[in-house]
Amino acid sequence: MIKAVVGANWGDEGKGKITDLLAESADIVVRFQGGSNAGHTIVNDYGKFALHMLPSGVFNENTVSVLGNGVALNIPILMGELQSLRERNVPLPKLLISDRAQVVMPYHILLDAYEEERLGGKSFGSTKSGIAPTYADKYAKIGLQVCELFDDEFLKDKLAQACVQKNVLLEHLYHKPLLDEEELFRTCVEYREQIATYVCNLSAYMYQAIKEGKTILLEGQLGALKDTDHGIYPMVTSASTLAAYGAVGAGVPPYEIKDIITVVKAYSSAVGAGPFVSEIFGEEAEELRRRGGDGGEYGATTGRPRRVGWFDAVATRYGCRMQGTTEVAFTVLDPLGYLAEIPICVGYEIDGKVTEDFPNTAECYKAKPVLKTLKGWNCDIRGIRAFEELPREAQDYVDEIERLIGFPITMVSNGPGRKDIIYRTPKI
Repeated sequence: MIKAVVGANWGDEGKGKITDLLAESADIVVRFQGGSNAGHTIVNDYGKFALHMLPSGVFNENTVSVLGNGVALNIPILMGELQSLRERNVPLPKLLISDRAQVVMPYHILLDAYEEERLGGKSFGSTKSGIAPTYADKYAKIGLQVCELFDDEFLKDKLAQACVQKNVLLEHLYHKPLLDEEELFRTCVEYREQIATYVCNLSAYMYQAIKEGKTILLEGQLGALKDTDHGIYPMVTSASTLAAYGAVGAGVPPYEIKDIITVVKAYSSAVGAGPFVSEIFGEEAEELRRRGGDGGEYGATTGRPRRVGWFDAVATRYGCRMQGTTEVAFTVLDPLGYLAEIPICVGYEIDGKVTEDFPNTAECYKAKPVLKTLKGWNCDIRGIRAFEELPREAQDYVDEIERLIGFPITMVSNGPGRKDIIYRTPKI
């Protein structure tokens, strides 16, 4: 059976924790898209970790952790994370890497940073991790697949072609130092030596795993609103963040994905530019940012402060619909305990008309939030393990969110740890 864990919003919903939790009973966990441009924060018995390349199943000794063909593979960051696990006494994971995954090259990272610099105030808020240039090369058919690292003649030819194109940009558009073919070749040789023992024919491996009835977990990065096609384009990531892409990015048939667990945050947060209708500012935002998450709302990859806002039912309902949600994991409820009243965005006012349907990006920029307010619970709810033991106001908040989004909430997270979870019987 295949389950997918994906995000409903802008990312940072808490997918890492949910994947880490579900991985306890999974045979295989697959990262099916994205790269090191976003991190999954996990708190478990080994400590607190921010993973950027490794799947969130790496803390379970019996789980095979896989980087799928849909991933933008940053090999130095991957190796650094494996070393970090060693240093913190985490058993080394059973790791596999698809031979068809795209390699993030040093020039991808340079070009990402140079383009953001060139755009200045009109930049996309990139993490400068090289993700957009990597996927751009993939679809221009000039990217480098993992398998191509292992053929010297082919590799040298590919790098020569890349240098011709990239050096034109570096010299005439960005006015930066040019690439050196020999240096790039030496780097690629180092890359292949580092990952050689992990590389596999992933589609064949997954086919056999499905035949054997293995429990498989697909782990997405970011959320539905950062999807290239259906998100807040162009302020999106460069890969599909939807569960539907999990079949492509992991090399499995789409009909094998039976359960899509969409992670939804109890309030809104986002990193990067783009429309964010329920966003709040000033001291109100700083208070929520400081209390939010585990250690505050700061990017696991960049460390920069996340934008924050009230729960957005319009965006979340849309995100859940686009993901094909079968159940919702509702996370980070506990930080809201300081509020006497909690606003919820239930509609968008655009040009004087109110809509409950998530609009295109141009209309999102014009939208104003329509808010309703619920009574807060004004206490700490960490440590509670039964939904019925939550304060009545906290139960009402979850029930109302479930009603507004129209998808069943089966899990409620009320703390950062793996065990800080409440299993709930949905009311819809």
